[in-house]
Amino acid sequence: MAKRTVPLRPHVQDALTIWGQLIRRGRIDRKWTAKELAARANVSEQTVLSAEAGSRGAAVGTMMDLADLVGVPIFGLEDRSEIAIRRQRGEEMLALLPSRVRRPRSGSIDDDF
Repeated sequence: MAKRTVPLRPHVQDALTIWGQLIRRGRIDRKWTAKELAARANVSEQTVLSAEAGSRGAAVGTMMDLADLVGVPIFGLEDRSEIAIRRQRGEEMLALLPSRVRRPRSGSIDDDF
């Protein structure tokens, strides 16, 4: 049975395309071939070209690694230590939230006036 592919929403595809363009621009600015970037990222040349094309098949981790290698700021943050700070803040915030979400029981009393 063939794998079913759900189309991406247009703005998500646009974002992937922009991300690929930024990676390509960074690679060209450094005067690296796709093969050289692939070697630095330990991926295939086809993976680099696919990422630069904004393909949905490129793994997020690979896209981030390629972006970092060519100097594209991740989440728009130039300072790498800021990413670690934001990660820690996110962990602290998530620790305050419930570990799971439960649906209200059917037939519950509606006391919203």
